[in-house]
Amino acid sequence: MGAFHAYDIRGVWNADFNADTVYRIGRCLPALLGADRVLVGRDARTSSPELFEALSRGLTEAGAGVDDAGLCTTPMTYWLTGEKGYAAAVMITASHNAKEYNGLKISRKGALPVGEDSGLRELEAAIAGGLPPKAAVPGAVRRIDPLDEYVRFQSLFAPDLSGTRIVVDCSNGVGALVARRLFGDANATYLNETLDGTFPNHPPNPLLPEATAQLSAEVVRTGADLGVIFDGDADRVAFVDASGAFVRPDTMTAILAEHYLEEEPGARVLCDIRTSRGVTERISALGGEPHLWKVGHAFAKVKLRELHAAVGGELAGHYYFRDFHGCDSAMLCASIVLARAAAAKREGRTFADLVKEIDVYANSGECNYTVPDKDGALAAVRAWAATLPPPDRVLDFDGVRYDWPDGWVNVRKSNTEPYLRLIAEARTPSRLAELKAGVESAIRPFLA
Repeated sequence: MGAFHAYDIRGVWNADFNADTVYRIGRCLPALLGADRVLVGRDARTSSPELFEALSRGLTEAGAGVDDAGLCTTPMTYWLTGEKGYAAAVMITASHNAKEYNGLKISRKGALPVGEDSGLRELEAAIAGGLPPKAAVPGAVRRIDPLDEYVRFQSLFAPDLSGTRIVVDCSNGVGALVARRLFGDANATYLNETLDGTFPNHPPNPLLPEATAQLSAEVVRTGADLGVIFDGDADRVAFVDASGAFVRPDTMTAILAEHYLEEEPGARVLCDIRTSRGVTERISALGGEPHLWKVGHAFAKVKLRELHAAVGGELAGHYYFRDFHGCDSAMLCASIVLARAAAAKREGRTFADLVKEIDVYANSGECNYTVPDKDGALAAVRAWAATLPPPDRVLDFDGVRYDWPDGWVNVRKSNTEPYLRLIAEARTPSRLAELKAGVESAIRPFLA
């Protein structure tokens, strides 16, 4: 089925999957995860109520109770799963995807993700077969309202914004349920707070230039010190500086690391394989221990716990916290980054100054290439690398990354799209251009 991916279930609603698919998932999920009660939350997409109806019907017919959290952020479901001890939770969302998409993010006990290698394959197989018998006694749906409790927790990290002006873009997503209550009115301007699952003002993906254009313009217009933008379900966050320039999200991992290393010297910090050398060098200079790992929340959450890392971050704008049950929280990340930006301003430094201390190399950003034969193209990249001087390090757990003294490249397969993704970084722009051109030459015969 086209909606089952490495990290979650997601696709175009009524094309890649439909209400019958979701109902069958509900029928099979309680037995798979050993759950007699399932937490279910949903984002503001127009199709989310239909998914909730189909899912809850399947869950209750399987005999499980449903705790309906209503409209909420994805991190709120993670937090509730860990805090309240749910054996299973489902967030109905397509996160940053366009309005025609929807999906399911599933967690098990301890807020651990259910991914391709931890239950999704079995679930896909189960719904393709005969459904288990309906329970003799169906479960019931119970409405819960966890928002106030969740805001109280997030408020423990609320930043002191005195002397700093920010702009917050909620992207017409469920982040609007929380943002103003955390950051207040005195120092903040808010954009797109009205919940609207058609996302009328811009796409709900903060990595797209067309998504951040409105935020950047408002930061410049108001003379704000920085801007923050959340995606559709508020599990991703990104920032722009006072000039409106987009800040590459992996640099925020170093800022978060500095915060936690002040509390826990020597702490481990998880970074994805695409992370800039400037970030990992900064973490090491602060006395931390950076660890590179696979891209994706289903992998990061498990690895963060395995390492007992204090914090972790990804290029896509996901940030993970030990004190958030090992899960990602865009609001928690924003609170810490905004607090450090405000503290820096009181010392006479800008947010851009903080970033410049970290972003010290020439970086290509993530480049996407449509490649039907992704395995063949990766093999060609390996053959190209074999013609060069031996690298200092080769990482092959998510595509391949080659590190040389003056630069590195990572080429990996997209888990959800027909893309090969490239990132290159180097000490100089000319070396960056050389590395990028070498990879592009290797994969050119495989381009669609």
